[in-house]
Parts: sequence; C-alpha cells; structure tokens
Amino acid sequence: MRRTCFLLTLILCLATGTYGQRLKVGLVLGGGGAKGAAEVGVLKAIEEADIPIDCIAGTSIGSIVGGLYANGYRAATLDSLFRSQEWLYLLSDRNDKLSTAPITTEDGVTYVFGYPIARKKKGSPKKGPGVFHGDNIVQFLDSLIEFCDSTNFDSLAIPFRCVATDVKHHKEVVLSHGYLSQAMRASMAIPGAYKPVIIDTCTLYDGGLVNNLPVDVALDMGADVIIAVDLTQNKHEDRDYERERRSLFRGLIGWAVKRPDLKKYNENRMRADVYINPTLKGYSATSFKTDKINAMLAIGEAEGKANLKKLKKLRKYIYKGVKPDKPL
Repeated sequence: MRRTCFLLTLILCLATGTYGQRLKVGLVLGGGGAKGAAEVGVLKAIEEADIPIDCIAGTSIGSIVGGLYANGYRAATLDSLFRSQEWLYLLSDRNDKLSTAPITTEDGVTYVFGYPIARKKKGSPKKGPGVFHGDNIVQFLDSLIEFCDSTNFDSLAIPFRCVATDVKHHKEVVLSHGYLSQAMRASMAIPGAYKPVIIDTCTLYDGGLVNNLPVDVALDMGADVIIAVDLTQNKHEDRDYERERRSLFRGLIGWAVKRPDLKKYNENRMRADVYINPTLKGYSATSFKTDKINAMLAIGEAEGKANLKKLKKLRKYIYKGVKPDKPL
C-alpha cells in the first residue's frame, strides 16, 4: 500500500512539476522594425507549449510587442493588431483630416498634405534631430495600455524592461519605470527618423544601437532560462575592440565604426536556452505594407512551430527546476 501511494505521489509530482522549484522564464524580443510581426507569430508557439513567462525584456519593436504582452495582451490579439493598423499613419505623425490640404497650420504645427513639417509649439518635450515626433504611435499605445500613469514596470501583469540608448552619455539605459508608452517610444526612436525622448537628463534613441537582443537584461531580472526571438538576419563576428579603441572617432561616428553592440549581441544570443531566429530574407525594418506584415506573421508562426519540440522540452526543464546544461 505504501509503495502504491509513493508511486502515485511520484507520478503526480512528475506531471505537475511540484517536486522541484519551477525555474523563472525570461522572454527576450529583439529589434527589427516591421519584422517584429514575426515575433507575434512565435508567441503563438510559446503559448501552445504552455510555457509560463515570468519577465520580458525588449528592444525597439521588441519593446512594443513585449510591453503589450506584459500588459496582458496575448498572441492572437497582437496578431489582429498588427494586421489591422494603418502603419503609415501611426509611424509618420500624419493627420488624416488634413491630408487634402497642401499647407495648413493647426495647434502650432504646420502640415503639408497632412504630414507635419514644422512646430512652433512651446514647451515641446521632444527636442533634437529627427523627422517625426511619434505622437500617433504614443497615442495608439496609450489607448492599449491599462495604466497610463507613471508606474513601476514590475507591477505589470508580467515584469518588463526595455532598452534605449542615451546618446548624450554614450550608454545603454534600461527603462524599468515611468510612462510605459514613453519608454516604448524611446526604445524605438530610430536616429534620423524620430526625435529622441528626453527622460530626466537622458536623450534617448533606439536601444538597438547598443543592445538589440537584451538577454543580459532578462537575466538581471532574475530569469533562470531564456527564450530569445532574434530578428537579425546578418550575423557578425566579434572584433578586437580594445586594440581598435585608440584609432576610433568619438561619439556616434566612433560607435558606427567600432560597433561595440556586436560583441554584446553575439554574447547574448549564445546565452539563450531556446534561440529562435526567423528567416526574413527580402523583408526590412520598413516592410509595413499589409501583405508583408501578413507574410511575416505567417513566417513567425511557422518558425515557432518548427521550434515547438524545443519549447516543450524546455518546459520539462522548467518544471523540474533544472536548467539545461546547454542551449536546446
């Protein structure tokens, strides 16, 4: 009788994972503009594998997808959002009401066929080089976020971090609190296209400049195992940065030559327990046309299914409380 009870208990523990403390799972979503649609497709497989997500770190479009997921949105809803948006309107600050007017000024903003070209509005918090202010995308994100006030990102449905680049101080900034839509907007502020976001003393641009696959950030949040979705298509080898340092220019020009982000990127992708890298040849960060978004969603979903066995295998490790000794 005791033997039977022991076996039943063991079977129950094996089924539920209660015999070991569950590992904490970190989801990492990389940057890549429109290619972020593929991340949504991959999320469907993660959900199908029934893997719990305990924290999320994202960069650029990964911060948008990750931030919304952290707010409680699931893959099916994000899929619908990606398919239904007028991306040109969201990303360009276009005012559709003024799209037929050659030149007009409204609320201190001058528009040409609905596109803002100049602002005389005082007190604008967005200063610095860049064509677009990102007002439409911020308003869109605010409409989706349950709590629009300043908050600690640990208080979201899933704790969240996103990465931005402080160009003034030449350093990575991990955003963990504040206005979530503002943080996501900062993380996706592509230099030249968008004006930076000013937070405290930091002038923030796209986090992809310094950390496009923030596995290290998720690990710092306490993740034991990592699922990373990488949108990068062209991989780069590490370089001898110390030897090159003396001959490089300073500032952004120096960064463009030195590319210290590549070292971190290569290290981070090797630290993922499940690394998913959808093949998106022929698509770019600006592929926001409806047919291309739909195609990338399908590619991401197919890539997720191709990695479903790995995800299910990881789930077993998670509930055993044992970290894999090598990437799956």
